[in-house]
Amino acid sequence: MEKKIIEMRGIVKRFFIGSPNEIEVLKGIDLDVYEGEFLAVVGQSGSGKSTLMNIMGTLDRPTEGSYILDGINIGESKDKELSGIRNKKIGFVFQTYNLIAKTDAIKNVEVPMLYAGMGMRERHEKSRELLEMVGMSDRIHHLPEELSGGQKQRVAIARAMANDPSIILADEPTGALDSQTGRMVMDIFHELHEKHGKTIILITHSPELAQECERIITVKDGEIIGERKGGGRNASD
Repeated sequence: MEKKIIEMRGIVKRFFIGSPNEIEVLKGIDLDVYEGEFLAVVGQSGSGKSTLMNIMGTLDRPTEGSYILDGINIGESKDKELSGIRNKKIGFVFQTYNLIAKTDAIKNVEVPMLYAGMGMRERHEKSRELLEMVGMSDRIHHLPEELSGGQKQRVAIARAMANDPSIILADEPTGALDSQTGRMVMDIFHELHEKHGKTIILITHSPELAQECERIITVKDGEIIGERKGGGRNASD
């Protein structure tokens, strides 16, 4: 029996935009994600997929519904506990990279380990290994402004892997990249999934990228309107 790493039931998210107006962005989402799965969540802008990702990543809380993440009831967890869960269990990769500007690649990768209380030598060693894994060992002392978009995203992926999380949440990770560079980034995700057994959740509006995942969930107007099997890595060939 496959283990569920994410169990969401009846997830509703409302935002108040001044009384008496409120907008319901998620309208009762039920979703299970299995350990070691490569899942795509697709939808147009405004479909609610980024709000869903923020709740999955414990960056935000649902208005209603229950969320169990790797056996932990997120609704019962305090904010401080959530930041610890995020730090250890989830690696984030964003379209805009979110690197620290005046800090070189190796120190950017070290940030999550610093928060986790890892010693300096161990941090440094691990960051070097991770940058090597994403093909960036010759750029470890470059600042973000000295790197191309694809190189920044590879540093961001190395940082997402810093504390060996079980889940990687990637929000439009190739959105700002040309197709060749995007291909390279997707290959790294496939590698992390196949060789390192990571559960990867890819948020995208691209049907081509979604097709490379094992399972595809379609979100529209805050609801899951479809689910289908993807073609996996070979879908890109």
